[in-house]
Amino acid sequence: VQLQASGGGLVQAGDSLRLSCAASGRTFSRYVMGWFRQAPGKERDFVATITRAGGRTYYADSVKGRFTISRDNSKNMVYLQMNSLKPEDTAVYYCAAALSVTTWAVSYGYWGQGTLVTVSS
Repeated sequence: VQLQASGGGLVQAGDSLRLSCAASGRTFSRYVMGWFRQAPGKERDFVATITRAGGRTYYADSVKGRFTISRDNSKNMVYLQMNSLKPEDTAVYYCAAALSVTTWAVSYGYWGQGTLVTVSS
């Protein structure tokens, strides 16, 4: 599966932003989808993941209550709605696909190219 993330940009603290990830191929619904982020000089961190049918979601503690992951299998899309953004949310955000539910980046075999989110204070 090929992934393409979009929707990043420059926003102010407290604003909202929605990231989108478009997947190619007819097997999208077979994959668990996740979002990760990587700030400058830091490791890539787990943000959120959603199960194949979208019935369960999991979040990093740092974004719980502010971010929402969702998917539309009919459109081969996964989204990350980000509310109440903070400067520490600044990072390149990546969507990724895995065969099982996990927060470990190494378990995701497919990655999008990343989209930059910058939150100014």
